[in-house]
Amino acid sequence: MERDDIIEYSLDGHHSEEAGVKIRKKIIFVTLLLTAITAIEVVCGMMIKQTSDYWTITKWFFIILTLVKAGYIVLVFMHLGDERKALKYVILIPYFVFMVYLIFILLTEGTAVGTTLGIYGS
Repeated sequence: MERDDIIEYSLDGHHSEEAGVKIRKKIIFVTLLLTAITAIEVVCGMMIKQTSDYWTITKWFFIILTLVKAGYIVLVFMHLGDERKALKYVILIPYFVFMVYLIFILLTEGTAVGTTLGIYGS
């Protein structure tokens, strides 16, 4: 007995081969971009020592690259990039404000713990 309430969605594709090529190019571009950003973060983490003068700049560089990756993932994989500009801002601006707040708390408390350990010892 064959059910008539099951819809086969794979047979319902309405895009041409050119549109399929465009979609595959976008997927490859997103994959390469996120891989490149991750590779840059890993190489910087391996090359720059934590005791060097550049470590503070490197931490901020990591934070910025991570936020860029997160925003790009939201835009592409959650299809937010296809929406109107106002909706993008309504979703992304509170997200970035919250992330900056969390980073501020993280750095403030980390500095306070480091100062306390420096004064009173471990």
